[in-house]
Amino acid sequence: MPRYRYECEDCKEEFIALHSISDVKEACDICGHKGIKKLLGKPVIIRKNTNVSTATGDLTNEYIEANKELLKDMKEEAKNELYE
Repeated sequence: MPRYRYECEDCKEEFIALHSISDVKEACDICGHKGIKKLLGKPVIIRKNTNVSTATGDLTNEYIEANKELLKDMKEEAKNELYE
């Protein structure tokens, strides 16, 4: 069942209600006031394949390590050059 966030216009408290999409919430669960408004919620994203991000992270780390060696070599070459 979906969760919906509401705010009471009287007591200014937020509360969460569980109900179907076709149901209408009319009163505050805290004080019973009839003036409530539905707040926007954050969508829940469920990722099915978690191995993709791990593989991507491993690949990124591999490139970082390879470039560290390259940058180290370039730094040594730059130190040995004479600049005017």
